Formats: sequence, structure tokens, C-alpha cells
Amino acid sequence: MILLENVSIRAGGFSLENVTVEVPSRQYGVLMGKTGSGKTTILESIIGLRPVLRGRIWLCGTDVTEMKPALRGIGYVPQDGALFSTMTVRDQIALALYVRRVKPAAIGRRVAELAEMLGITDLLDRMPKGLSGGERQRVALGRALSFQPSVLCLDEPLSALDEETRQQMYSLVKRVREQTGVTALHVTHSREEAEQLADCVFRLEEGRVGRIDKTV
Repeated sequence: MILLENVSIRAGGFSLENVTVEVPSRQYGVLMGKTGSGKTTILESIIGLRPVLRGRIWLCGTDVTEMKPALRGIGYVPQDGALFSTMTVRDQIALALYVRRVKPAAIGRRVAELAEMLGITDLLDRMPKGLSGGERQRVALGRALSFQPSVLCLDEPLSALDEETRQQMYSLVKRVREQTGVTALHVTHSREEAEQLADCVFRLEEGRVGRIDKTV
């Protein structure tokens, strides 16, 4: 479960007040809003990159409001993928496991498993330069899922993709959900993404969040 209870956040001169969002366990939530409305600010507060002024944040029944980002158990897919230019695809996916001191054999098995699920086995020894937008987002998704997080946060992961690639990613994300059971919050300005992926939809407008029917 992802739960924000009456959360207030400030970013420079911009603020959000009394934000409440609840995504039940194993469901895929989509937070919609216009550019600049504060969607990413909310995501950053969940991840722990931005402190909250008031309110509480709960993940899977644990209050993580004061917890450091690394301890929250969140997989994060940033908008542009943010891959490391000097690391192979294999090492990008394995990074979080290296940090957690997982044994090399287990890392190898997990990387192979994710690469097969995401359709990127043939990319494992490639560098990010030259990868297509869809390939980069598959790698970023693999990196986010590598340590088997209970919560996944995605910041407009499909916004830069062409129509054909976006359709492929819809199918991929649905398959990932079925295989992992991860609870997710995906922020976007796209009605289509909400219609294709969401179990529950929220709209951020004029600093307020409301839950809306899936037929957005």
C-alpha cells in the first residue's frame, strides 16, 4: 500500500497542502496532472527526496515519513531513465544489488531473470549510448525492480516514447505487474496511460488531489 495522509509539501515558492493519496497493495495507481502541477514533487516526497512539512507517508503499513530514501524499499523510474553513461546495461541493473552486497551468483541470476522478462537479454553488454528510448526505459525499469521492491514509483516514464513503443511498454508494464505484484504509483499528464494501466486514478489540480473514476 502507498498512503499519503494530509501531506503538505513546499518546493521554493510552490506548495501543496493536505494531499491524501491511497493506492491499495498490488494495485497500479496513476496520478494525473498538468505540467508544473506538482506531480513530481509528490513522487519525490514518497521516495524521500523532498521532506514534507506536515502529514505522514506510509508504505506497506510502515510510516516512512522520516526514513532515509535508501531504507524505504522503493524502486524508482525517472522520466528520462537517467542511465549511467559509463556502465553497461548489465551493471545498471545489478547496481542496487551490488550496493546491498548480494552474492555475485545471485546477482547474475537476478539480472538474467529481469533481462528475460523485459526483453533486453541481447542488450546486457551494451552501453546506454545508442539505445532507443524504449530500450532505455526497459533498462531503467529493470534497475528499479532489481532488488524486488514492494513499491514502484514512475515519473512520466512513457512521455518521450513514440506511439508504437508506448504500446509495447503498456504490454510490458502489465506483464511486470502480473509477475511481481508490486504496488505502483505512476505520474503522467496522459489520459491514455491512465486508461491503459491504472487500477485507481488521481487528479492533481490547483494543489488538490482527488480520486476519480478510471474512465478519465
